[in-house]
Amino acid sequence: MSHAEHVNGELPHEPEKATLEGRNKVLGFWLFLGGEAVLFGTLFATFLALRGQNNEGPTAAELFSLPITAAATLILLVSSLTSVFAIQALHRHNIAKLKLWLIVTVVLGLGFLGLEIYEFYEYVVHESFNMKTSAFSSAFYTLVGFHGAHVAFGVVWISLLIAQLYRKGLTVVTAPKVYVSAMYWHFIDVVWVFIFSVVYLLGKVG
Repeated sequence: MSHAEHVNGELPHEPEKATLEGRNKVLGFWLFLGGEAVLFGTLFATFLALRGQNNEGPTAAELFSLPITAAATLILLVSSLTSVFAIQALHRHNIAKLKLWLIVTVVLGLGFLGLEIYEFYEYVVHESFNMKTSAFSSAFYTLVGFHGAHVAFGVVWISLLIAQLYRKGLTVVTAPKVYVSAMYWHFIDVVWVFIFSVVYLLGKVG
């Protein structure tokens, strides 16, 4: 099958696995996500070890606003659902819906980042809670900020893939790229669920 083949009814049901290169990309990305999981696990362990060392600064229970983080969580979970819809469109060879759901995913990702930036702004400006406030604040900003950087990278990545789909269409070359970007997006959504539970909910209950 030609790499330049576009959606014309001849693409396989799972075009991301139609070539050896595509299968290798998917497998390689699973290995990459394994490394990322170890990295985030280290950051979680560091945060749990330092979360009680607030150096007379604000504690988690005093600081965190659950309505904001709950809204951010809802937005990111919905974006995970829209990325599922995008992959379903990919398997149906429906490039119009594929691009639509990827665009919605990007918009939701931007909404999440907006809420996170607003949260950080409130902490730094109104609560005097910054990276240097305490060991707790350093661990918090490192973990949550590192995740936010992953979300920002995902937004840029998916945006570039959308542009590529407009230029080249859906092929056995572009399909694996879309598929692994969805894997990445699900990964950062799962990581956020752990952050919301371990950092915010556990912090609120003390």
